[in-house]
This record gives sequence, structure tokens and C-alpha cells, in this order.
Amino acid sequence: VRDQVRISLGDVSSCSLARQDIDLNPLNSRLLQRNKNTVTQNHSAPKKKKNLNQTIMWISRLKRVRRTIMVLGVANLAVIVSGGVLTLASNPDCDSPGQRFPLFAVCLAAGVKLAAMVKVGNTQELMAMTIMDSPTQNSLERKLKYKTWLWWTRFAMVITVLQFIGATYLMFRVATFVSHDGIPRNCVLGLSPDTRGWKQTLQVAFLITVCFVALAQCFTGSDILQWRSFYATQDDAWKAHYQEVFDHGIREVLCCLGRREYMGVIEEDEVCSVARLLGDLVSYRASGTGHLEFLAGLALLQNNSQFPESYEDCVEAPAFHLQEAAMLHKFAEAAYTGPLLDVGRNPALFLCTWICRQGILTPWSRKWRPNLDGDNWWRGHAAAFLKFINFPAHVLRRGRICREKCKATYFVVVLHYLRCVVIAVRGTETAEDLITDGLGRACSLNAEDLDGLKNHIHGVDPSRKHYGHSGIVEAARDLYMQIEGDPKFGESGSVGFLSSLIGDGCECDGYSVRIVGHSLGGAIASLLGIRLRCRFQNLYVYAYGPLPCVDLDVADACSEFVTSIVLDNEFSSRLSYGSIRRLQVAAIKVLSQDPKADTALIFRLARRFLSASKRQRHDVQEISSGEAIPSIIVDNSRESLHQQDQIYPIWEESEPEMRQDDEEFINPFHGMASPDNPVSQLMGTVPTREDDDEEAPEMFLPGLVIHIVPQGNNMSLPIWRGWAFCDATGGYKAYVANRESFKEIMVSPSMFLDHLPWRCRHAMQKVLDSRNLFFDVASESDIV
Repeated sequence: VRDQVRISLGDVSSCSLARQDIDLNPLNSRLLQRNKNTVTQNHSAPKKKKNLNQTIMWISRLKRVRRTIMVLGVANLAVIVSGGVLTLASNPDCDSPGQRFPLFAVCLAAGVKLAAMVKVGNTQELMAMTIMDSPTQNSLERKLKYKTWLWWTRFAMVITVLQFIGATYLMFRVATFVSHDGIPRNCVLGLSPDTRGWKQTLQVAFLITVCFVALAQCFTGSDILQWRSFYATQDDAWKAHYQEVFDHGIREVLCCLGRREYMGVIEEDEVCSVARLLGDLVSYRASGTGHLEFLAGLALLQNNSQFPESYEDCVEAPAFHLQEAAMLHKFAEAAYTGPLLDVGRNPALFLCTWICRQGILTPWSRKWRPNLDGDNWWRGHAAAFLKFINFPAHVLRRGRICREKCKATYFVVVLHYLRCVVIAVRGTETAEDLITDGLGRACSLNAEDLDGLKNHIHGVDPSRKHYGHSGIVEAARDLYMQIEGDPKFGESGSVGFLSSLIGDGCECDGYSVRIVGHSLGGAIASLLGIRLRCRFQNLYVYAYGPLPCVDLDVADACSEFVTSIVLDNEFSSRLSYGSIRRLQVAAIKVLSQDPKADTALIFRLARRFLSASKRQRHDVQEISSGEAIPSIIVDNSRESLHQQDQIYPIWEESEPEMRQDDEEFINPFHGMASPDNPVSQLMGTVPTREDDDEEAPEMFLPGLVIHIVPQGNNMSLPIWRGWAFCDATGGYKAYVANRESFKEIMVSPSMFLDHLPWRCRHAMQKVLDSRNLFFDVASESDIV
């Protein structure tokens, strides 16, 4: 039987041959074939799945590309293709280098631009993914990724400039071969003048595309991908992103100003701290707010700002403090010995004024000028200080010109006719001073910092921790070591410079001490005065436009010997971390209250803020209570954030909303006070004046606060007139103000101009004139 298997059992060695004689039926053959096909399909399934995953990945990556970049990429590709076709279709009679060079140059630039766009997109994606992996860790890898992306972005910008130059040169070459009637009189881009049909159409389209690419790339920005497609509404990711932006930007600015040592710093330093603070202040990007939207809110906030209308319940400033503050103000202003003061006072001739004030034109008088630490070889800063106050050289006893972070420039002046020693501290003038300003996080004040408040009638509670502006506190500590902390006669008789000048039996025995400063200098002077008060009882501090630098208890305790003078709406006296965060929320609130605002847009923005704030507070409460965070929340955090981003879209490029005309649109929710209003809910989530966190306490102006306000309307002055003068129609009044009223930034046209030192001096003079009070800081016997 054929279907039977025949195997010879007699010979075991013939088994291998017997296997070849196995006769399988057709059914078994079909089963084997089917199994073989199944195995083949199983091997090909992973390949198909892999290809499908790669396709999905590329689609998701394309969705992250900005639509404007897609259009420019297609336009650059069109330039390359059309340029290649024109090259192939060129007339042999027009095949000269002058005809071909502009065409080749434009096509080459477009090809390099396309390659640069791809590289920028790749580096941008790597940088974003690095931030997403560890948004709270300031790693070296993240810095390197950011620098790589930044340099490729700048390379793409250089190519953009070359494309613009190439397009200009191309159009110039085309114009030289075209007559006034628009008909070519010679070969144009390799085509003869009698060329017609599709070649001529392609030539015109090529020129239009080249011009479009060159112009459009100047306004589209350098980002290839959408940052929001990576970060969504993750607050930490946005903070980390802008921290790198500010960190590298500050270092490059410092390098351009001659501080190249900042560029090579790898470990965390003061620049990192300032960049982290600035990154936190731009955290509104996590809620979907654009920079233009935030500026629009500030514009409305300026119009709707509620300024104090009446000071009937306020007490007028003491006359003695005003007189002495006006008399000593010129010393605080003279401490600005660099060109910044002259730029503000004489914008046109500032260089000539500064050269004259520095004494560069009179180098032979160098030997009669005081030798200050850090001064230039011709002792120009000492000359500038003395020339501004119009005093002889012998009154300037000591000083330091410093360009280091958290170290202040100061001058010590002895006025014998007033029996007074004046210490003038310079404000913000250099890039290092800006770093000191930016170190705005609160730090603890130790017992030595509060020495002057120990035996004070309003002394601070020693059992409580007290805080100050970290950069200002460090600068004040360094300045104390310069003036009093460095012993002159060894360890046994620990006498500092100031004690050796004012101590018993010394030259200035019994003299009073006055410490003055403007802006940053005023804040440093206040903390220095608090520390020196225990040694010199006849000490007083005048701070003009200082920064908030101490907590409420310390600010109240030093009111007997510290006076802060604020002019109208100047921003520096209201500038703190908390005030900027509240300003962000106030901008949204005023947008919601404006009757012509787009309520749908603002309410979506408020909901996004609300959801982010609730999520952060919920996480903080769970961590503080010691409870474990559920794993499902951690695993699905990105998905939930992406869902929220879809629920409350506010950054939509593909779906522009139809806006009604401003004159016809009326906000239907204007004045609505319902608790369900998302803006009202948002206000409840923002820390108020009473909700100060121990880790971030509110900073206040130190001492007695005198507020100088105009009685008339000076807001209509043009900026070119208001720069140097601040005359008000009704004069000025000075009142003793509550320091609590300076916790909010007042958005006004004069908020920056009011901070200029000469405007404050001019306003104090007007106040004294209105009260028939006069002062005279100079004495003929002292000057001669």
C-alpha cells in the first residue's frame, strides 16, 4: 500500500535512508506548507509593527512643527526645484557666469537653510526632552543641549541674512537687464529675452518665491518646533526652559561688557540664582499665556489703575527729615560716578560731560585727588564725586569703586562745619549691581545683622526668624567689613575705620553719622545702618527710592533712625518677587473687568491658571502631609496635562477666532461677581498680603516711609520733557505713608522716570519751597 510507511527494521544503520523513503500523503504536505506560511507571517509581523510605530512617530513630530516653518520649508524647497529647472532649461547663449551666479547662490542658500532648519529642529527636540526628563535639576547636560540649540539657531539666522542679501542682489541683477517698459533687453537668469510660455512663468514664480522667503523669514522667529507641544502646562518645565534662556543671556551680556569669566562657569553661581528667579516670574507661560497677552493686560491695568485720590487722613512728613534728606541727597546722587548719571541728565552730550567730570582733561591734578580702592589711574571716580558735590578733595576720606557682585561702591565724606560724617552708597550702575538686585530671594538675618535693634524701643522679637533681600544682605555685610569690621590696630583693640574716625579723642569725636543711598544703595545703606546703630547712637539713614529689603517686623523696628523716601509711582520701591507675581494676576483680572475685552479668551486663561494652581497646591499639601502620591497620578500626569491643554486651548495657530469689532463688542460678563466666575476663583488661589509664606516672606521698605506725590496732573507731559523735569501744576506734597501701600506695583507712564535721582531731588525742593523751608549744604569756609 502506497499510503503506508515502509521502514526496514533489520538494519539499524539504514534508518537515515529509511527516513528518505517516508511517503507522506497530500494532507500532511498541505499542513506543513500552512505551518511554514504561519511562521513566515509571524516573523514579518514585528517588522510591520515597527514600521507602523515609526510612521506614527514621524507624524507626531511633524505635528510639533510650526505651521509658518512648514510654509517656509516648502517655499525654500520650491526655490531649489525651480532654480534647478531654470538651470536645465537655460539658453546656451546666456550661459555666462554673471547670469548663473545669482541663481546658484540663491539656490545654495535655500538648500543650506533647509538643512539648518532640520538640524535646529533636532537640537530643539533634544533640549526639550532633556528638560522634560529632569525639569527641577540644573544639570550640565541641559546647559550643553541649550548651547548646541542656540548656536545652530544663530547659524540659521546667519543663513537668513545671507538669503536676504542674495535676494536683494538677485533683484538688482534682474533690474539691470530689464528696460523701463518691463521687457527684458538681455538674458535674465539664463533665459533669452524672447523666452515665452512656461519658462517665463517659472522665472517669475521663482523671483516671487525668493523675495517671499527672504522677507518672511525675518518675521517668523528662530523656533522650528512649538515649545508648548513638549511642555504643555507643566510649570516646572517652563521655569527650567526660561531659566536656561536667562542664564545664558545674562552671561553673554556680561561677556560683552568685559566680564568674560562668567562664560566659563559650570557650577551654580549668582547668575544661576538670578536666572532661576526670572524663570519663575515668566511661569505664566505654563497656563497658556503669551507674552503679548500679558502685555495687553498690563496696558489695560495702566488705564484702570486705582491711584490714591486723597491724603486727608495722612500726616505730613516731618520738616526736619525733609530738610536733611534734601540736603544730603546730592551725596547719594554723586555716588553714580560712571557714565549712567550723565546719560540720564545729558543724553546728547553725555560723553563730553562724563569726560569732564572724570577729570580726564586735567590729568596733572591727579596727585591732589584722594586715592580710592579700585579707582582708575587718573583717579577719575574721586574727581567725579568731588566735582558733583562741589567740595574740596580733603573732605573725601575713604571710598571704594567696585565691580563685583554683592559688593557696593561707597564714599566717606567728613563735613566739619556740620559735625557730620556722610557715607554715600552707590545704587545700580553696573552689571554686577543688577545681579545683586536680582538675588531677590529672602534669606535669614542673623543676630549681628540686627545688632542695632537689640536695645531699641521697638526691638524685634529674638525668638522669631527675620528675613531680608539676600543680595542686599550680603552686600551690606561686605560693606560693614569695609567700614567697621576690619580692625585697624589688630585683634586686641578691634577698632574699625569708622570708630577710628569718630571714636573718643579722634578727629571727629562727637560727630553724627549719616548714611545715604539711592535705589540699591538706599537698601544697602538701611541694612548697614541697622548693624551700626548699636555702636553709633547719633546715626541716621536716608534711603531714596530703595528696594523692599526687610520683613515687616524689622521695617517697623528701625523707623526711628531710617527714612525711606518714595517719589510718586516709582517702581523700585514696589519691586519684589511677590509684587511681580501679583501683578501677573492683576493683569488678568483687569482684562476680565474690561467691558470690551474678549471674555471667552480671558476666562479660558483664568481656568488654565486655576487648574495649574490647584494642582500645585494639591501636590504641596500631599507632600507636606507625608502621604504618598498615588502612582496613577504620576503615571498619567502628562496625559492629564495634555487633556487640560485640549480642554482649555489658548495657543491655537490653526483656529483663529473670529473677533467682533471693538466698537460693537460688549463684555456680557462685565461686573459679574458670581463665585463660579473663573477669574474670581483665580483671585482666591493667589497669595494675598496676609498669606505670606514662611519660605518666601514679603519684603517691605525699611523705616519711616515718606511719599512725595504731585498735587497737579503731570501725566500728560511728553517723555522728552518728563525725562529731566517733573513739574506738577499744583506742586508736591510729602506725607508719612503706610508701608503696606507699597506692596503693589503701580503701572503708569512715570513709573520708571520717577526713579531717576534728580527728579526726587527736584520734588523735595518743591515740597520745601511750598512750606517756606530752605537748606544749604555748602559753606564757604569748608569749600575754600
